[in-house]
Amino acid sequence: MSTTYLLGLAVALAMDAFAVAIAVGIGLKRIRFRQAFRLSYHFGLFQALMPIIGWALGTGIRQFTQSYAHWIAFTLLALVGANMIREALSDDEEEPGEKDPTRGLRLIILSLATSIDALAVGLSLSMLEVSIWYPALIIGLVAGAFTLFGMLLGQRIAKLQRFSSYAEVLGGIILWAIGLNILYDNGVFSPFL
Repeated sequence: MSTTYLLGLAVALAMDAFAVAIAVGIGLKRIRFRQAFRLSYHFGLFQALMPIIGWALGTGIRQFTQSYAHWIAFTLLALVGANMIREALSDDEEEPGEKDPTRGLRLIILSLATSIDALAVGLSLSMLEVSIWYPALIIGLVAGAFTLFGMLLGQRIAKLQRFSSYAEVLGGIILWAIGLNILYDNGVFSPFL
């Protein structure tokens, strides 16, 4: 596998993480180092682990993964996005950090949702009889870097637009849009178009 191909693959896989990181950056009032590290680390880690898992599984579940991966990713993103919108519109006062998408279950769900495509890539690479370790490392590093950049970009967008109370709603809408785009890319809407 050429370096150019590998970098292209890594960048393509990092786009979901990048877009979600922008949404997270918009939704956070202020990005702390820990938050940026947690999100970048977890997105990078999951992006690196999923191809390894896919590669290890090989052809055993290839049909299932190809048929349903887009639905799994959409469902995870839609759930997190809907929850972000619900919490932004609710009157409940929560402690700071309770809505922090760089912590807890939200972080795990977002990490899974943004890396599910990497599982299919791992399955594909197993068919090519390519060693997975170097590609997984590059995929993870690129995803981590794009996540950090996305968070910072999202924070800049939030400051420029002064979204304040609507920022989390926008973040939720972005997650829904990403999920719908995944379905569109996989031809779910083609019978209707």
